[in-house]
Amino acid sequence: MKTTGIDSSRIEAMLAQLKAAAQRPETQGIGALVGETKASNNASKVDFSQALKASLDNVNQVQKSAEQLGKNFAMGDDSVSLSDVMIANQKANISFQATIQVRNKLVSAYHDIMNMQV
Repeated sequence: MKTTGIDSSRIEAMLAQLKAAAQRPETQGIGALVGETKASNNASKVDFSQALKASLDNVNQVQKSAEQLGKNFAMGDDSVSLSDVMIANQKANISFQATIQVRNKLVSAYHDIMNMQV
């Protein structure tokens, strides 16, 4: 089984992208402001149930891909490194924990609304 280290060129490329994004101006004139207004209007029309389902599907997909990477690594696949498996598992864990926090906030809000005096 081949063990590989962290690819420094990928890290440097990511840092370059982040620096370029940080140096971009926030607005690029009136056109950008109009575009932001249109985007905010479209965002208000998104169905909550569809957004929640899409988010849960995304979390499920991240967990499945992390599990598959772990299986591939355990089977001795040379194209999968231990660092990739650990990073995928951490991403899956973080997305799941975020989902649990959202659920807890929704339940708390539901209880607050149900306890309101009418």
